[in-house]
Amino acid sequence: MAPGVNRVLAFLAMALCLGVGASPAMAHKLRPAVVAVTFDLDGTYTIEIRANAEALLADISPLHEDTTQSPNAARYDDLRELEPDALGERIEDFAPQLVAGLEVMFDGKAVQPRLIDIEVPNVEDRRRARVTTITFGGEIPVHAREFTWSYAAGFGDNILIVRHGGEKEGRSSWLANGARSEPLALDGKFVPKSRSEVAGEYLVLGSTHILPKGLDHILFVLGIFLLSLKLKPIFWQVTSFTIAHTIALGMTIYGVISLPSYIVEPLIAASIVYVGVENILTSAMKPWRVGVVFGFGLLHGMGFAGVLSGIGLPRSEFLTALVTFNLGVEFGQLAVIGLAFLAVGIWFRKRPWYRARVVVPGSAAISLAGLYWVVERTVF
Repeated sequence: MAPGVNRVLAFLAMALCLGVGASPAMAHKLRPAVVAVTFDLDGTYTIEIRANAEALLADISPLHEDTTQSPNAARYDDLRELEPDALGERIEDFAPQLVAGLEVMFDGKAVQPRLIDIEVPNVEDRRRARVTTITFGGEIPVHAREFTWSYAAGFGDNILIVRHGGEKEGRSSWLANGARSEPLALDGKFVPKSRSEVAGEYLVLGSTHILPKGLDHILFVLGIFLLSLKLKPIFWQVTSFTIAHTIALGMTIYGVISLPSYIVEPLIAASIVYVGVENILTSAMKPWRVGVVFGFGLLHGMGFAGVLSGIGLPRSEFLTALVTFNLGVEFGQLAVIGLAFLAVGIWFRKRPWYRARVVVPGSAAISLAGLYWVVERTVF
């Protein structure tokens, strides 16, 4: 291996040794709420919302990737310091605003659920966000046949799981930007989603987690693109990355392997630093590059697994979800490469100054962004 690349590896190893053991930024990462709606045989319904209550109380916009980007970050940090009882009182005061952002409808008519319980856990690990369970409930209107739900866009995305009493598994949906669920029948058990419905949903979910939501994955793919504009090197790198993240995603979901997110996320950021720096140190793909990209693909796959694991689909649907999610990821990656070709590849790749003016500064910017995330996800 070239001396320059050895220096890069040594630098990354030192950065990770200094950072991984420190308190990471997972406590500040915004995640979708999980909403479990249950219809019981006694004619009542319950709605359990598992969410980052501190982010809701601090009015952290879902447009931010994490709480540190919000002007209300200090308020969020103060709420994180509260004991469970104190935070529970704040949530109880906030409940009317929360109810106002919920749309609970039977046969097209809105009902207002009442607050039943607030369960605030102790903060045992400061590296992770506290997940509070807020339970609402009420009576199902007589002769009601359909149920629909929406969660205010200002509260962020939500994963809706709907089931009848006694069922362990229900029907789940990922609802983004305040979207309303499709009407769900109450006069019997829910009809499971068809394979084509699951495929369509996860195809979109996979692609949108690259474009526009996956900035770190976008930069990694651009790092692959910038090393060489020849199709063969790009093909081998993208293929190895795809195979790796598919393997890791599947094995993580099924519990074969497990690595905490506070380790995975900084390592993903480090992979971005690596591809950018190596692009600067070498002008052609070296034999080890495909293997290195494969290894980084395993890390990125574990990162993607966090998205799929939270949805809670029946295990019988995971294979379809896994395959179509990966296809969506691939479409997103190919879209990034296609846009990069249109932006610089077609017009400038044969220019003698292309490497000096495009590859080197572009790779430097990618590495700096990755280094920022390494520090953010470990030290802070």
